[in-house]
Amino acid sequence: MAHVPKNPAIPMRGGVSPSCLALPQMRQPPWPTLLDYLAQRLPRIPRAQWQQRLADGLVCADDGRALPPHSPYLGGSRIYYWRDLAIEPPIPFEATVLHRCAHLVVADKPHFLPVTPGGRYVQQTLLVRLKQQLGLPDLSPLHRLDRETAGLVLLCVNPAERDAYQRLFRQRQVHKDYEAIAAAAPHLDWPQVRRSHIRECEGAFYKMREALPHEGWPDNSETRIEPLEQRGPWARYRLQPVSGRRHQLRVHMLGLGLPIVGDQFYPEVRRAPGAAEDYAEPLRLLARAIAFTDPVTGQARCFESALTLDWPSAV
Repeated sequence: MAHVPKNPAIPMRGGVSPSCLALPQMRQPPWPTLLDYLAQRLPRIPRAQWQQRLADGLVCADDGRALPPHSPYLGGSRIYYWRDLAIEPPIPFEATVLHRCAHLVVADKPHFLPVTPGGRYVQQTLLVRLKQQLGLPDLSPLHRLDRETAGLVLLCVNPAERDAYQRLFRQRQVHKDYEAIAAAAPHLDWPQVRRSHIRECEGAFYKMREALPHEGWPDNSETRIEPLEQRGPWARYRLQPVSGRRHQLRVHMLGLGLPIVGDQFYPEVRRAPGAAEDYAEPLRLLARAIAFTDPVTGQARCFESALTLDWPSAV
């Protein structure tokens, strides 16, 4: 499986760390050359493209040597390659660095910008942009934030300290406040605490759903929700997640009958994955604030986004 190595002989290129493949050790490997192996085992990249990457020096051995197209297959060795997309849609929004020290970087991420490389995006991601901008090759995000969501992202500077920070998230010692805009609901009793079992939708890997009571799944998610202000038919809500399930806030708001304004997946899919973005209609969800006790320095940390959510223009 590909992963990001910590090998000083293999540098970043354009802010992108290389991926690593361990070649299986076999008595009689069916691949005479490395090119044969790559073309068969990673078929999403055409053979001709792998051949060109090898010719361009974009596949390296463990010692950093570029491997040419005729390189033999060597079981038990490791190779490194850089993800590259011929056509990558530009994202015309920039993140703001709110805090930088020897341990942490805190960024204010705009809507539509992915945090890490994946799918259609490599260079157009928060992580790669910050690695280039700040000159921090070992920078790594400490938690997830959907591409559609704006707001605070914490990143670790020193790989040796990463687990100490991530332990805070695993042990639920990080307090997070989000804001969302959805329909006003004066008929509900506030605050609401939404608990449910969130699982992947059958037949739609990019969506999540709440399990029905008769399915018997135990609760695995919890969010406290309360309105902050109302403007006409809309309200701005504070959402405080206890757990961190994928799409948790979007699913919990939907469960209350209050889908977040601008949501392209809930309640119905309005924009399939990979479709063109509508920058005029962002998801009105913002990671507003985050607070914790720094496990490295012992300091009380509290960060707040400088971004705000746009209220819907149409009633």
